[in-house]
Amino acid sequence: MSILIDKNTRVMTQGMTGKTGQFHTIHCKAYAHGADCFVAGVTPGKGGQCFEDIPIFNSVARPKRKAAQPCQ
Repeated sequence: MSILIDKNTRVMTQGMTGKTGQFHTIHCKAYAHGADCFVAGVTPGKGGQCFEDIPIFNSVARPKRKAAQPCQ
């Protein structure tokens, strides 16, 4: 199965702060347009934090409803 992304694709990672989520986020950001694609991460209880300059939310509904703001 192929997953095709371009510079207009928006990606939200569930479980971003876990070991596997961190691994895949770091490697996906390094590939092609990955650095421009990630707009949010989701990990319950860790909302308000950032990982690799990507804001983390407590639930999927929140970043979907609200435009993700870059981390500061």
